[in-house]
Amino acid sequence: MRYHPLSEADRKAMLATIGVESVEALYADAPASTLLRTPLDLPRHKSELEVDRIFSRLSQRNMAAGRVPFFVGAGAYKHHVPASVDHLIQRSEFLTSYTPYQPEISQGTLQYLFEFQTQVALLTGMEVANASMYDGSTATAEAVLMAHRLTRRRKALLSGGLHPHYAEVVRTISRLAEDEVADMAPDALGDEDIISRIDESVSCVAVQTPDFFGNLRDLTKIAEACHRNGALLIAVFTEAVSLGLLTPPGAMGADIVVGEGQSIGNALNFGGPYVGLFATRHEFLRQTPGRLAGESRDADGRRAYVLTLSTREQHIRRDKATSNICTNSGLCALAFTIHLTLLGEAGLTRLARLNHANAVALAQMLEKAPKVEVLNKSFFNEFTLRVTGDAAALVEKMAAKGVLAGVPVSRLLPGAGMDDLLIVASTEVNTDEDRAAFVAALEGSL
Repeated sequence: MRYHPLSEADRKAMLATIGVESVEALYADAPASTLLRTPLDLPRHKSELEVDRIFSRLSQRNMAAGRVPFFVGAGAYKHHVPASVDHLIQRSEFLTSYTPYQPEISQGTLQYLFEFQTQVALLTGMEVANASMYDGSTATAEAVLMAHRLTRRRKALLSGGLHPHYAEVVRTISRLAEDEVADMAPDALGDEDIISRIDESVSCVAVQTPDFFGNLRDLTKIAEACHRNGALLIAVFTEAVSLGLLTPPGAMGADIVVGEGQSIGNALNFGGPYVGLFATRHEFLRQTPGRLAGESRDADGRRAYVLTLSTREQHIRRDKATSNICTNSGLCALAFTIHLTLLGEAGLTRLARLNHANAVALAQMLEKAPKVEVLNKSFFNEFTLRVTGDAAALVEKMAAKGVLAGVPVSRLLPGAGMDDLLIVASTEVNTDEDRAAFVAALEGSL
């Protein structure tokens, strides 16, 4: 019992102390369909060397993003991260530091968080930003909870173009909080009539741009409709690089802007860790989740940084906390800040233009291909194809030809009747040779 030192009597005593009859009762809030009824089919005993060999063989079955032409997006994007970013975040003062529980001592940490907040506010066109969150999906859910507190309503309206993972996180948190969620149908063309669904029962409307299918959306009229009905507009994004070229959500009337910052400074990393961005208007500052670093002066009049606002549940008055977020993905936020600082405003704009140009070049090539239709009227660096047959099967065929072609919509929206749709992303890392390989593999597979 090397890894299970407690006896049966120990476990019974622990359960009795907390007033629970069984271990299973600890999972009463988890949906029954998610609980395992039998042990996983895994070998019971292996040595460390054997386990290492098994997982090495398994890893070789992966087709790594850096080995082949890569066009996968749908919420996580392959961008070039300068070597200087990884070098700087691995300095000991950054890599080993954690939450500043004594914030006044952590001047370096507070300064880069302050710089990060400034960058996010400028990118989104908002007045204030917090010191980051877990990722884009949880930032979206926190924005919905914040809107409920501000409007004193409990109903969120989710656009059909919102990333399915983000929508699912909102639904999960809302179910546990007994809040209402109104889902609009998935909308590949970006033509949904959101405004007609906004009334005085709605707390907030979450709209993504560029949306899950790559469509660009003008949020201005949606924001006006929200404000007429006393609701808040939550603008969502998954591709942070798009903010270098598109009109910022704040300029279109958004009240809260949330999204994923992975594209800047952070590699794909097989799905994480990532960094959530959260910005809002100054009037909503006190209801903002997470924490904010601020600039002040010390006793000698020198510039100093402080933890101005902290709403986390570990702190005093936990019952009045506005958020249960326990960390802020600090190292990922630092990578974001370093990369964006290296780029500068002009560099980010050039990077965004290059992304758009590469995507346009690929779309134009695909428009000439038989059995393929580009659905988008507008896009940034990601668009949706309608293909002949099953898109998921097509992706597997193209992978066998050495091209990672994109994300079939059916993978994230099973049963939505969109099995022939494929989401394709093209960033600055794609070359003319990559695009030619994509078209050749596509035509060969179709």
